[in-house]
Amino acid sequence: MRPTSPIEFVARDGDQSRKRTRNENQPSLLANISVADSSPITKAWDLAKDRSDPYLFNHSVRSWLFAVQIAQRMEQIFDEEVVAIGCLLHDIGLTKGFDGPNRFEVEGANAARSFVRELGFDDRRAQLVWDSVALNSTPSIGLHKENEVALCTVGIGLDFAGRGYEHIPAETASSILGAFPRLAMKHEFTKCIFHLVRTRPETTCDNFTRDFGERFVPGYSAVSVVDLLMNSPFEE
Repeated sequence: MRPTSPIEFVARDGDQSRKRTRNENQPSLLANISVADSSPITKAWDLAKDRSDPYLFNHSVRSWLFAVQIAQRMEQIFDEEVVAIGCLLHDIGLTKGFDGPNRFEVEGANAARSFVRELGFDDRRAQLVWDSVALNSTPSIGLHKENEVALCTVGIGLDFAGRGYEHIPAETASSILGAFPRLAMKHEFTKCIFHLVRTRPETTCDNFTRDFGERFVPGYSAVSVVDLLMNSPFEE
């Protein structure tokens, strides 16, 4: 049976070996949520805050807090640093300085993976960070990945579109939103994607940014997968 909410994906048993690899980081309170506090998380926080517009930074922090709150309510054990860094850097590809040929999620994932490798993350943990960032806007895949990736996907999707919001206690949501307000995110995020579609339309044909282009950008025309198939150089 298909889960009725993305939240249910993080209630799976998953890989029990993760219980032996949990980071024992010093806990800290952020918007009344108990979160891990470590040097890599602090560095990711500083990077996200330095690069991101305030509304985008707050979105990233709220996504992390929602992911942690969900995990705690589901009594999930997970790699706190991976989830924190995956959420904090998931939109880094939308910030200034990223104008490469790949969709913004991949640009950000490549940067996030390089970032954590420099901090000493092994290949497995670095790949989990990459997947958390690259798949942040593709829940149809991200929710089926490792627990850390699924948690990032759930937290980000909750803050972006309200998916699973009903599972968050009202006082918890109020605390998170009060500490890290949305700052007209709907309007500001739309402007951000509008600019992306206008300046790098070739990166928008196979992700959600296409929807913004079709609705808000005059003359926008995305590559059709049907055309790619029909125009392929094969005789049949």
